[in-house]
Amino acid sequence: MTDAQETAAQTSLRTTGGAPPDNGVPAGGLPTPLLEPREGIPPVVADEEALAAVTAAFAAGSGPVAVDAERASGYRYGQRAYLVQLRREGAGTALIDPVGCPDLSGLGEALAGTEWILHAATQDLPCLRDIGMRPTRLFDTELAGRLAGFPRVGLGAMVESVLGYALEKGHSAVDWSTRPLPEPWLRYAALDVELLVDLRDALEKELDRQGKLEWALEEFDAIASAPPAPPRKDPWRRTSGMHKVRRRRQMAVVRELWNTRDRIAQRRDVSPGKVLGDAAIVEAALALPTGVQALTALPGFGQRMGRRQLEQWQAAVDRAKALPDNELPQPGQSVAGPPPPRSWADKDPAAAARLSAARTAVTALAEELNMPQENLLSPDTVRRVCWEPPAPLTPDAVSAALTALGARAWQVTLTAPLLVQALTVRAPGA
Repeated sequence: MTDAQETAAQTSLRTTGGAPPDNGVPAGGLPTPLLEPREGIPPVVADEEALAAVTAAFAAGSGPVAVDAERASGYRYGQRAYLVQLRREGAGTALIDPVGCPDLSGLGEALAGTEWILHAATQDLPCLRDIGMRPTRLFDTELAGRLAGFPRVGLGAMVESVLGYALEKGHSAVDWSTRPLPEPWLRYAALDVELLVDLRDALEKELDRQGKLEWALEEFDAIASAPPAPPRKDPWRRTSGMHKVRRRRQMAVVRELWNTRDRIAQRRDVSPGKVLGDAAIVEAALALPTGVQALTALPGFGQRMGRRQLEQWQAAVDRAKALPDNELPQPGQSVAGPPPPRSWADKDPAAAARLSAARTAVTALAEELNMPQENLLSPDTVRRVCWEPPAPLTPDAVSAALTALGARAWQVTLTAPLLVQALTVRAPGA
């Protein structure tokens, strides 16, 4: 038994009934600071020879493998991985540089069939898949914490409340594309996977104690088997402050500036926000400047921006202003599915009554099970079933509708009976 497992065995999580502790501090006092990895900071793997050695070591290891990835969000274009951390019994910890070793498919194949432990898996899986690492089995410690009813599910909070150790979290938002990576950052990165296996084992026991382990395993399987998310349609519509832009010509300016910024950011490999802020894009759209001088007077354009940069932004504005009306964007996205719930009372009072009843029932059950409502059943699924209930309105039909919308078997079993009742509710006065 490791030190972490011994600490976990002494906490209230192991010895008391009911929900997990809600204060983030284990029984017996303050958490113990975790300052150094057990075997020290491993050297960064940055060439094929070193990668081959690590691959062989991890293939020969035993048990699940802890996996984490560091990106450079806010600094670089896209969400690529700039460091990958792994830990496995018998192999120790490895820190791999995906810049020097861009293809980790061999390592991924060596770990085929092994359970991967990640914290907030959906955040790291896209960048891991891009470099050839695709788990077939996983355990998500953040999602496990949500299902088990922990009030705080960040990695640091979970390690404290479950294992009794305090992780240093000061480098989570640094520029991981920096080379060479400073030693304190590497220490932080190694510690992020130091206790993931211990945390996974403790959470598995807690989920089993609460009767939720099979539910969690279904969730993990769904994450591992989910296809990559399709590209967003019209991503420029997500510009912060877009709600201020009402006219189609102004929307065209946002679109043209956003696309111009995206091309520049991709070419320079920098975060789009470092090229031009969302607030500046919205200001230009609202003002529709007639030239560079007018553009310079707007917030976000005048300070330290060269003439050439200003001219490229004004050219984008001018292109949008010159578009014929039939090429201007429409006011709203065409979205499949029900309208926003705030409009239901006017559009379909019966649907609004069904939604109110369904939300109340699902929320009450989530509270009884001590988990977030969105983990019991996604709000979007609830809305879609309430807007267009299946016909005939039977338990089997509701179950089939939930399954078609992506609900897992455990979710269907728990919520279908509640929704059958909610879908029979009539609007007041009907």
